[in-house]
Amino acid sequence: MSRVQLALNVSDINEAVTFYSKLFATEPAKLRPGYANFAINEPPLKLVLIENPDAASRLNHLGVEVFSTDEVQDTQRRLSGDGLATSEESGTCCYAVQEKVWVDDPDGAPWEVYTVLADAPPVVQDLGCAAVPKSAARCC
Repeated sequence: MSRVQLALNVSDINEAVTFYSKLFATEPAKLRPGYANFAINEPPLKLVLIENPDAASRLNHLGVEVFSTDEVQDTQRRLSGDGLATSEESGTCCYAVQEKVWVDDPDGAPWEVYTVLADAPPVVQDLGCAAVPKSAARCC
């Protein structure tokens, strides 16, 4: 099973967490300074909130969370085989150790297909990702 991910830039993380906790009747799965994510069962959604009040857009990026590195690798091979430019990434991002592949849609919207391998310690970190095909402003 997989679920769609929606990553949003928010102006105030506390206000956003309060709102989305009420909207989806659930608390965040992970809450760090300037960052929160919700693992919502119904509808199946991974909602990521990134405090970035100066962002030009509220959309940070989109994604599909899968549950194995094999699924990430299969997706990368399929997308590359279909002629799409992809970028693989491994490592710590957004307070988790992840394996992922990035691809941009025709209008430049960044998509990631990823799996979380482990939680990372709650230390202050740069939320930026190492490998970004077109959009350097995205965060994992």
